[in-house]
Amino acid sequence: MPHELAVGLAKTSCTIVTPDMSPPHLSPIVVLATPEMIWLMEKACTEAVEPALQEMELTTVGTHVDISHESAARQGEEVIVEATLVSVDGPRLRFEVVARVGDRIIGRGTHRRHVIDRARFGA
Repeated sequence: MPHELAVGLAKTSCTIVTPDMSPPHLSPIVVLATPEMIWLMEKACTEAVEPALQEMELTTVGTHVDISHESAARQGEEVIVEATLVSVDGPRLRFEVVARVGDRIIGRGTHRRHVIDRARFGA
């Protein structure tokens, strides 16, 4: 495993909630859907380690999510997602993730990813 994948690698991203991120069955209410929040968390985890993997033509795939969705994020609110790499066990990576609107936590949990070789995975 590349030595660049060190515990503590992190990514923070900011996203404004838009109508296309809301579950259709809640219309006309617009809130961040749980799958969208999880996608933002997975994206932050991927982006936290991607720079260390790109030169070796490696990437990661998600293998597990354990996330709670604790509060709503409404249309126009800024969602801040923080992902931190907390363990590296060979190709297995574990992240802690938190999503907030201001000081209010809207979701949190852990996410696991596995490092893969792009060429072998695509074959």
